[in-house]
Amino acid sequence: MDRIVIEGGVPLRGEAKISGSKNSVLPILAATLLTEDPCVIRRVPDLSDVRFMLQLLQHLGAEVERLDPHTVRVRARSVADTAPYDLVRKMRASVCLLGPLVGRLRRCRVSVPGGCVIGPRPIDLHLKGLNALGAHLEIKEGYVVAESRGLEGASVSMSGRHGSTVLGTDNVMMAATLARGRTVIEHAAGEPEVADLAAFLNAMGARVSGAGASTIVVDGSERLHGAEFEVVADRIEAATFLAAGAITGGEVAVHPVVPAHLLPVIALLRDSGFDLTEERDRVALRPRGPIAARDFATGPFPAFPTDAQAQMMALMCVTPGTSVITERVFPDRFMHVAELQRMGARIEMEGTTAVVQGVEHLSGAPVMASDLRASAALVLAGLVARGATEIRRVYHIDRGYEQIDEKLRGLGARIQRIRED
Repeated sequence: MDRIVIEGGVPLRGEAKISGSKNSVLPILAATLLTEDPCVIRRVPDLSDVRFMLQLLQHLGAEVERLDPHTVRVRARSVADTAPYDLVRKMRASVCLLGPLVGRLRRCRVSVPGGCVIGPRPIDLHLKGLNALGAHLEIKEGYVVAESRGLEGASVSMSGRHGSTVLGTDNVMMAATLARGRTVIEHAAGEPEVADLAAFLNAMGARVSGAGASTIVVDGSERLHGAEFEVVADRIEAATFLAAGAITGGEVAVHPVVPAHLLPVIALLRDSGFDLTEERDRVALRPRGPIAARDFATGPFPAFPTDAQAQMMALMCVTPGTSVITERVFPDRFMHVAELQRMGARIEMEGTTAVVQGVEHLSGAPVMASDLRASAALVLAGLVARGATEIRRVYHIDRGYEQIDEKLRGLGARIQRIRED
């Protein structure tokens, strides 16, 4: 199992190249099952989650070819109807196969994805939405079994206890592209990754409008065709590198990005005392003077993203003052707290709120990654800590960050990956 070792104390300087979005590319790859024609997807990040999805597509019968390290060609001439547990268990996002399989085959068996350490994420809204389109779904022996005589457009609500569901919106949107008539998705997730999937579907000949807003309209088509598409830049990776520049007191730029996707992160960093410059596809950060802690709460886009909460908490751990951080999307998403405390952070938990008192410095320590974004927070803490930080279980970070150690080393970080068999 690989480990990452960091010697902290070096201000980062330079420009980080941002990869394609993990949260966009996974449903986009799933959507290639909607057509028997070839699809070429560009700016595909080299991540373990992406590799698992490609394995799933191959298991289902698709031909998968890498044209270059970041370009994939998928052709699903014929598609099997079962996604087994042994593959689905590796990646929760594989649940987004439900929509394309129901849409194209009118039937499927997809293993129920497991929970994870950031808390249970039920798929009831996925099932509710597909059921509204005319699919009969039930859970049998750990599988979602779906059957339909034909999907029909309908009005569907994606509203849940903690807001709209992104992958649920994706699933219904994909299935609706091959349903008869019009589907209106109310309370749809408005994340940029949903809009990116809609853009790919439209490139395939679908008729999707309103993606990115709370109401999405899909007019069904008889068939979709192949398309070429470039995945949007990963806003969470960009936010992580901006936070890395901030926590080390450095000057870091991220490129290519969509600045509008980073507005809540940019706003919080500015309020904390950093200068940020926005250009067409680039955002640059540099220190402005004294910095101060700020409160924030996570929420659906355009609120502060839950996927950047842990990274910003790491910054607040060494920022003078008290920060109150409230998690409104995944209430259990605080597994990084105990490990940050091992490094000297002063954090008190009050339900779904963390109260962080900034300290003068963190100390390097052996720590254990528990999930993808917690891993990123520990890397950031290690960049500023005194002494060496050793992070174990870094396979979590490889799920969502492409060559993070190499990219940070390019900015001057003293970081190395120790590979073990």
